[in-house]
Amino acid sequence: MAEETLNPAVEPVQEQPEAPKAEVKETKKPSLNASVAPEDFDWDAFEGGSEIYGKNDRKEIEEAYDQTLSKIVENEVVEGTVTAISKREVIVNIGYKSEGVIQAPEFRYNPDLKVGDKVEVYVESAEDRKGQLILSHKKARALKSWDRVNEACNNDEIVKGFIKTRTKGGMIVDVFGIEAFLPGSQIDIKPIRDYDAYVNQTMDFKIVKINQEFRNVVVSHKALLEAEQEARRAELISKLEKGQILEGTVKNITNYGVFVDLGGVDGLIHITDLSWGRIDNPEEVVSLDEKIKVVVKEFDPSQKRIALGYKQLTPHPWDNLDQNIKVGDTVKGKVVLIADYGAFVEIEPGVEGLIHVSEMSWSPRLHSAQEFLKVGDEVEAQVLSIDRENRKMSLGLKQLTPNPWESIRDKYPVGSIHKAIVRNITNFGVFAEPEDGVEGLIHISDLSWNKIKHPSEMVSPGDEIDVVILDFDEANHKLSLGHKQLTPNPWDEIERKYSVGSTVEGTIASLTDKGANIKLEGDDEGFAFSRDLIKEDGKQPIVGETLPFKVVELRRSTRRILLSHVRTYNDVKVAQVAAEADNTKKAVKKINSNLEKTTLGDIDALAALKEKLEKGE
Repeated sequence: MAEETLNPAVEPVQEQPEAPKAEVKETKKPSLNASVAPEDFDWDAFEGGSEIYGKNDRKEIEEAYDQTLSKIVENEVVEGTVTAISKREVIVNIGYKSEGVIQAPEFRYNPDLKVGDKVEVYVESAEDRKGQLILSHKKARALKSWDRVNEACNNDEIVKGFIKTRTKGGMIVDVFGIEAFLPGSQIDIKPIRDYDAYVNQTMDFKIVKINQEFRNVVVSHKALLEAEQEARRAELISKLEKGQILEGTVKNITNYGVFVDLGGVDGLIHITDLSWGRIDNPEEVVSLDEKIKVVVKEFDPSQKRIALGYKQLTPHPWDNLDQNIKVGDTVKGKVVLIADYGAFVEIEPGVEGLIHVSEMSWSPRLHSAQEFLKVGDEVEAQVLSIDRENRKMSLGLKQLTPNPWESIRDKYPVGSIHKAIVRNITNFGVFAEPEDGVEGLIHISDLSWNKIKHPSEMVSPGDEIDVVILDFDEANHKLSLGHKQLTPNPWDEIERKYSVGSTVEGTIASLTDKGANIKLEGDDEGFAFSRDLIKEDGKQPIVGETLPFKVVELRRSTRRILLSHVRTYNDVKVAQVAAEADNTKKAVKKINSNLEKTTLGDIDALAALKEKLEKGE
């Protein structure tokens, strides 16, 4: 018992052999533990620095103490326990005689670190110049990080990562000491509005891709949310019923509708199901992050799609429409939509009527609704039909104005002259309106006495033109108009000036494959075929050359004067030949008359004369 009291420090070392009794001093040794035997402790010796143990005793004590410490090797990774945490440092005990200090930023990826946690550390040095144990958590992670990343990927593990910074297309995340890439599309299920809010945050991730060659790692937080959402979606869909009313939060707004978060599951309210009235933007009805009630319209468990309704939670406006509205009544409204075939007018929110384009004007011509109305116009219209059961209404504009065709003959008699506005131009003519709703056609042949290729050579849409009423079709609301009839027919003057057979002078204006255009007096113009252009010397004339021409034909239907230069000299020759032939006929006739009086003696005389002629006499 005396030895136990004197040497309590050697109690833990059970395996050490006892020191020989001869070497143990008989005198009582002062104990370091004053609480054990304070009266036996030699304070004078302790304070004077005298040896209170023998060399052997001291060696035994040191060996026993060393056995209680861990055997550490520099440049190895060991496990330690966090014993203290401050803003700047983390103290870690690895069982060595001194604790190691690690800079706090090495643990910033793990904000939940607390005293007592086990961490891996890298032993850089057992002692520095101050006797301090030097450890590094960052290096320990780096040495094992690649193996741990691959293991986590293979085992489909969830890992923690610290978002260090934002980069192009996403974020840089510290995972086991490796810088991994987090694409912007993989941060969250919902669209991200502020990427910077995620910097310096620690989140759970799933490793989705590893490039072994370049040691690139791609992680996703969205994948974890989707898996979690999928479980909630399956549970929610299993409980869904058509017509069920749910509460959700507006998660995203697009131009075609609104996505609502129903508690981990998204449903879509199409823009047509937001309001009974027409809207251009869903933000006119709901706002982002707003909590709203919706009704389940349709859902497809296989495709996991949920169609929601919002307007269905309020009564249909047609149900509240004034029951006194009937056919023939006049209603007011605003144009909310224009189509080629007509315009939709909203007379009350959610109650619309269609004004067909044929009910906008008394004109029979095919119009487009844009010619009469535009979106936003306030109009008055007459109710033409109303179907409350099918919620349809047709309206008319023209019915509020008198029908001009009822008195068309009195107002526009044949031969009367009026001014009209050109509304449309086609290849075959011009449509013009003497007044709104009364339209007539000026055929291209009635536009000008001269030949034109297209009506646009004379008029343009919007022009005011003088017209004369030629004819009309009351049943089909069609007028036949003329314009050229307001001026004399210049062809009458041409026929008087250029009679067939007369000779005129003309200049070759241009040559064509078939002949030449001949400029005559004033603005008149004729044409000569190639065969009629040959000059008396056999040559062809050239542009600019002036020659005499004979008028050979006047074609009234085509307004054409046909000329011939050849006839100017050939006709003279023909006349001469005809005159000579006439003289010959007269001579022969006279000879024949004389022959009838010839005697036999004359015949003998003639025979003698013939013989002399044959002999050359």
